[in-house]
Amino acid sequence: MTIKVLGYAAQSSKAPLAPHYFERRDPRADDVVIDILYCGVCHSDLHQARNDWGFSQYPLVPGHEIVGRVTRVGPGVSKFKAGDLVGIGCMVDSCRECSSCKQGLEQYCEEGNIQTYNGIDRHDHMPTYGGYSRSIICSEDFVLRIPENLDVQAVAPLLCAGITTWSPLRRWGVKAGSKVAVIGLGGLGHMALKLAHAMGAEVTLFTRSPGKEADARQLGAQHVVLSTDPQQMDAVKGQFELIIDTVPYAHDINPYMPTLTLDGTLVFVGLLGDIEPAVSTLPMILGRRSVSGSCIGGIAETQEMLDFCGKHNITADSEVIRMDQINDAFERLLKSDVKYRFVIDMQTLVE
Repeated sequence: MTIKVLGYAAQSSKAPLAPHYFERRDPRADDVVIDILYCGVCHSDLHQARNDWGFSQYPLVPGHEIVGRVTRVGPGVSKFKAGDLVGIGCMVDSCRECSSCKQGLEQYCEEGNIQTYNGIDRHDHMPTYGGYSRSIICSEDFVLRIPENLDVQAVAPLLCAGITTWSPLRRWGVKAGSKVAVIGLGGLGHMALKLAHAMGAEVTLFTRSPGKEADARQLGAQHVVLSTDPQQMDAVKGQFELIIDTVPYAHDINPYMPTLTLDGTLVFVGLLGDIEPAVSTLPMILGRRSVSGSCIGGIAETQEMLDFCGKHNITADSEVIRMDQINDAFERLLKSDVKYRFVIDMQTLVE
């Protein structure tokens, strides 16, 4: 028997989000039932609500930065109990059998992971609906434990922006003394600065906006380089072992490639699409430099990130909004008018 749940949904690519009742599955033996307290607003929520990527299915209930309390668990659940503070990120299942899944890299599941919303359940083929809703049901294997010492209002963005930047920092071995640069200071960029700084790295922000220097330093950057200033760019040639590029739109990365060390890597985490303009291979060949990409993170590394944030008291800088402010928040996102993430108080969700 399915469960009727109230959420906020887009009924089409042109429609604003509005109250909408939908059905969640009857809890299975390994399921955890969660009352949602807060849900972060990711740029991808806006893209999918408006079908910018061409694969949205409606009605669509966004939200994949979910924090809540467990209300009940299935008889097969061993990791969680009622009352636990938990989270759900960008995926709620995977095949669990392929080589990626067996390595704890469910985000790269060879059959495709099941997205928290705008996906299809592997078992009953029901659509998945996200965290802009009162409750959610998820297998315990894709539920995350939230450290109780963290500000619950500011935790939600860690489940996307946090893990999206943590994963490449770990994959490329950032440690105390590493020289890391971040391109862009938005939702992803501000988390990259915080996490890299807490790891002990020497952190630099590349920005086109001189006015962002004070914020960048407060968030953990020791240096700020104006990427439109050739002299400043020339001064940091050959310095960075890793550059995390958080910019979500096409931009020229050629000026950044010479700033990498020998064997340095620039990693895209924000851009989904073509690199424009074309990238010269000259600095890659002459410096054995690489361009790569990274997608969110697996469940185990997401838990590792949350535990690290609990130890270092790291959360996102966020603005809490009511559910009925979401359409205005989407418009503000388009203007980059937020520092640095919106979080919805789900207790404000009413019909």
